[in-house]
Amino acid sequence: MEPALPVAGLNILVVDDDDDSRFYITTVLEADGATVMAVASAAIALKVLPELQPDVLICDIAMPGEDGYTLIRKIRALKPDIWGKLPAIALTAYGDSEYRSRALEAGFQTHVAKPVDPGELVAIVANLVASYKS
Repeated sequence: MEPALPVAGLNILVVDDDDDSRFYITTVLEADGATVMAVASAAIALKVLPELQPDVLICDIAMPGEDGYTLIRKIRALKPDIWGKLPAIALTAYGDSEYRSRALEAGFQTHVAKPVDPGELVAIVANLVASYKS
């Protein structure tokens, strides 16, 4: 019998303006059983959020137009009883502690520097969701 995939059955929204990053994250998570919708902007993310009802948000910080900080603040303000509890990961090229602090203050639960190892990404998502379900 195959071991269970750690993110199997999760519905994940990925927001990143970089095509290669969206493809990489989607490929890694789908290979482990997740359903992924990847979008290129904060505006599109806000449009699909209510219909998609994701279990997890993975969002780039540095994006043209609205950045990831602005997006997570808007999501948290939508319906705090629902979206205030959405597990959210800031996945960014900006890995130092200043950016980590800003991401956590904005409303992300964790901050991960790019590039991220595939196994590490899956573990981070699985652990974050597990901590919210317990």
